[in-house]
Amino acid sequence: MSDEGRPTSVSAAAGAEPGRRAPNVVLMNCDDLGYGDLGCYGSSLHRTPALDRMADEGMRFTDFYMASPVCSPSRAALLTGCYPPRIGFGDFDGLPVLFPGHRLGLDPSEISIARMLHQAGYATKLVGKWHCGDQPEFLPTRHGFDSYYGLPYSNDMGIQALPPGSPPVAELLARFGIRLPLDDMPPLPLLDDETVIEEQPDQASLTARYVEASVRFIREHRARPFFLYLAHLYVHVPIYVQEGFLRRSANGRYGAAVESIDWAADVILRELVRLGLDDSTIVVFTSDNGSRGVDGGSNGPLRGAKGSTWEGGMRVPCIVRWPGRVPAGSVGTSMASSLDLYPTLARLCGGVVPSEPTIDGQDITSLLTEGDAAGSPRDEFLFYRGNDLEAVRHGRWKLHVAKGGQATTQLYDLVDDPGESTDVSEQHPAIVSDLEARAESARVELGDARLGRIGAGVRSVGVVDAPVPLTTFDPDHPYYLAEYDLTDRG
Repeated sequence: MSDEGRPTSVSAAAGAEPGRRAPNVVLMNCDDLGYGDLGCYGSSLHRTPALDRMADEGMRFTDFYMASPVCSPSRAALLTGCYPPRIGFGDFDGLPVLFPGHRLGLDPSEISIARMLHQAGYATKLVGKWHCGDQPEFLPTRHGFDSYYGLPYSNDMGIQALPPGSPPVAELLARFGIRLPLDDMPPLPLLDDETVIEEQPDQASLTARYVEASVRFIREHRARPFFLYLAHLYVHVPIYVQEGFLRRSANGRYGAAVESIDWAADVILRELVRLGLDDSTIVVFTSDNGSRGVDGGSNGPLRGAKGSTWEGGMRVPCIVRWPGRVPAGSVGTSMASSLDLYPTLARLCGGVVPSEPTIDGQDITSLLTEGDAAGSPRDEFLFYRGNDLEAVRHGRWKLHVAKGGQATTQLYDLVDDPGESTDVSEQHPAIVSDLEARAESARVELGDARLGRIGAGVRSVGVVDAPVPLTTFDPDHPYYLAEYDLTDRG
């Protein structure tokens, strides 16, 4: 990415004291971690002392949403502040997420959080999962990250044992025009910037390697503002985890993975203290969507799971810590979303939200710094599954308008009934009408594939000709693992 126009230093931003540099940002994003998987969100199975302490020292959100219930669209939405359909990330040639060698990805013209902060003078790095396109044109280094170390997509997209009786993965993907060189996925690639440095890596070692890369980046850039995006592979299946965590876990591999995430947070938070950066660093912890609801994961009191527009699919943990700025021990019950991180960080870090193209995020700085008393500018949230609009929330009310391609009318009071157990649509026809009108406004702007609607504000997804996977199987290559032996995919 070009450094043209990049300043040599960063002046004090909205959240910094006069004469002091803009704050650092560490964004930790988990994979499939559920609303009920942390101690501070009610888990009695998982020991998460570092994250519980982070919540005690910052703000824990109760109503924080990701913009999709699955990986690729959720991550692109977080990075761009846009609902997935706006940026062409509703679906991918009929698939819910991107696969190895896919022709689609996040369009290079989109201005990501990383690019916005890079242009404001920040050092930027992504460590971990990307999943916004594996072709060179779509990689993190083309989207504002100075450097990248991690997996370009999900950890179940390598050479892996197949469940008994299941058809080859290549056969399934061929129906969508994706051609793989094997019956299974190509070897799982570990990237350093845009170069594959290892194939079929030991997944149990990756979290420790990610933490090492993160600490190294923080140390190397402590003299200037930095943005670190740590995107964990946990708790996406298959779960390979270090034996020490597994021995201590009260919830098998899943619990061991959750506690590995907590360990990683502890290392990074302690490093910030050691370097004297604690008070000048905004740390955000969240998850890309809800838990699958199996394998030991929990969405707490919420209905549904990953892949659904019930609360359990899209309402996720979120903790924000910034000593002296975000009130310690505060609980944010106002509605907020991953979409809101983009404009909020722009304001706090001296970045610029471009007037074009349109984004969907709201600046929630006052909510972070003043708490619930300040309220949230977000009073509405749209629940898209693929390119289908399935639900709308306004205030305490959530109306489901479709499920699985079929129309429905179900209204829930999320304050009294966060588990969406009692449909009250017949008791509140005026509220149903208001939310239906909001749904129609959303269709005008973002579309609704179920109804054949194309939104006026939708942009194109990135496309390349003749895409190829980053790796191909070589029977003579000394892979660490010839095949991952767990059959779990998700």
